[in-house]
Amino acid sequence: MIWIFTNHERGMNMDFGKKLYRSGTSRMLCGVCGGIGEFLNVDPTLIRLVWAIFACTGGGILAYFIAAIIIPSETMV
Repeated sequence: MIWIFTNHERGMNMDFGKKLYRSGTSRMLCGVCGGIGEFLNVDPTLIRLVWAIFACTGGGILAYFIAAIIIPSETMV
């Protein structure tokens, strides 16, 4: 409860009606990392960096393309 109030006072918008979409503007391959970055209000470059590290450790590449198939594009909505 305290965390919600302090973040609200700082001006952080907590929109519970957000939906996850692949980005149409911030995309490199399929827009998955850009969409996750927009959803979490984080720079997509940070998401791409984490995803690249995840891809080097194992199934990150397969997970990316599965996410590209599952997550709808924002242009389709």
